[in-house]
Amino acid sequence: MRRILVIGIGTGDPDHLTLEAIKAIGEANVIFVPTKGEDKAELADVRRSMIALHGAGAARLVDFAVPRRQTDGIGYRQGVDLWHAEIADIHERLFLDHLADGETGAFLVWGDPMLYDSTIRLLERVRDGGRVAFEMSVLPGITSIQLLAARHRIPINGIGQPVTITPGRRLSEIFPQTAQSVVVMLDGEEAFLAVEDLETEIFWGAYLGLPQEITIAGRLGAVRETIVAMRAQARARHGWIMDVYLLRTPAT
Repeated sequence: MRRILVIGIGTGDPDHLTLEAIKAIGEANVIFVPTKGEDKAELADVRRSMIALHGAGAARLVDFAVPRRQTDGIGYRQGVDLWHAEIADIHERLFLDHLADGETGAFLVWGDPMLYDSTIRLLERVRDGGRVAFEMSVLPGITSIQLLAARHRIPINGIGQPVTITPGRRLSEIFPQTAQSVVVMLDGEEAFLAVEDLETEIFWGAYLGLPQEITIAGRLGAVRETIVAMRAQARARHGWIMDVYLLRTPAT
């Protein structure tokens, strides 16, 4: 039977791979590398550099293009479902064409596979399709949230408080109404600009774990325009951006 490894690789620094992840990369016969166009070629290059460093050159690399999600004239959930179905079909074909029975394939997942990544869901769809049988193992990785807290030298949660993690599009629903400390991911619309209390603390980071890493912290009223400007400049320079931030209500 085929075996699929879903390996969390952290946020770009090869030193952040766990020993378990390094061992798993070395065990793979085939590593599937997603590509998302020239503007995000660096993400694939980071994966390849980790494979070159830790894979001892044993694995075959198979690139595959990730289609864009349809957004025009369609609801968010429906768009994601159609997108996932399309990618699952691609995965199924990859396994049939490039992974022989008894071989081990691997996906290197940015950060940790359990947090705002769909690789596990996609593989479940492939397995449910019934055309390709495989066993799946998931190896955890360092998240951008962990690295954000380390870079700013802060705890994520307040004393006795829960930890809330949300995509940017849901921020206005929960902060500060139901949560006093919120980690925001996948925020392409800069949702922090809608926060009314300018005394709110923000701890922001982009490209965490990569050489171009940027971090900014302070009261929202003092640093939000700087973050917007830095974000725009970085996106223009690199063609893509991945950022994460923590918002905290003002201390009383």
